[in-house]
Amino acid sequence: MTTLLVTHDDCLHHVTPPGHPEQVARLEAVRTALADPAFDALLREEAPLATDAQIRLAHPQSHLDRIRAAVPSHGFAQLDADTHLSPGSLQAALRAAGGIVRAVDAVLDGEARNAFCATRPPGHHAERETAMGFCLFGTVVIGARHALERGLSRVAIVDFDVHHGNGTQDLVWNDARIFFASSHQSPLYPGTGLAHERGAHDNVLNVPLLPGTDGAGFRQAWETFVLPALEAAAPEMILVSAGFDAHRDDPLANLRLTERDFAWVTNAICDVADRHAAGRVVSTLEGGYDLHALAASAATHVETLMERGE
Repeated sequence: MTTLLVTHDDCLHHVTPPGHPEQVARLEAVRTALADPAFDALLREEAPLATDAQIRLAHPQSHLDRIRAAVPSHGFAQLDADTHLSPGSLQAALRAAGGIVRAVDAVLDGEARNAFCATRPPGHHAERETAMGFCLFGTVVIGARHALERGLSRVAIVDFDVHHGNGTQDLVWNDARIFFASSHQSPLYPGTGLAHERGAHDNVLNVPLLPGTDGAGFRQAWETFVLPALEAAAPEMILVSAGFDAHRDDPLANLRLTERDFAWVTNAICDVADRHAAGRVVSTLEGGYDLHALAASAATHVETLMERGE
């Protein structure tokens, strides 16, 4: 088995206003990096469109209907101060959600050992009935709930994006089948993710990191808090919200990670997956706003998944 890469050109058609950090160039940079011959062994598939029923794994139909109705025929529509729609935005978001469903199926069916979804818009800020923080749908939760529908009894979502995944937390708060762990800079947008936020079933773990935390501090936090809790959860699949904006060069935050730290955390996640989940890891792109750092970090993440998928 090997690693599956899921992406789609439609994700390049979610256009944001000039100067917006969540821009088309982000995905172009990641895809260019993954076109290097070093990644020739990847399995590659186009992301299918998510169905309404798949979106309803995380959101009510009314949320999808509101997004669908808000998509402009030209120009931009603004959902909040940070979140915009262009004519191609819904199609892109449906590809992101459909892509993670396909990745989960491929890993569960033994077609690949693990997978990475190079899609956008990101998803971990989208709450049950609220699009926010550049995100329309809770992509990673849709993937997790699909895995449960496929017959798994417990799954985990881990999130190392520099921003707290408030949407993921909102969507899984009452779901004892899903363990969610997030490390993130605090204080920082969206202002959630404090350590006392534990979920209705003690199924949420938040590990706030002070601005300026470097790779050593990040690794210590994961070794002390996240990895033991993930081990105790014994998930049958691990899904990853892979945001690379904790990189020291990212313009939107103040953590000090490098590509080596993303390789380390990817290996650590895969170690737990090997012990409890037959190596099953499905990762999806979240943040990362310095184009060079994003491309290099995503490439390192995928390279590590490939090494573990051999």
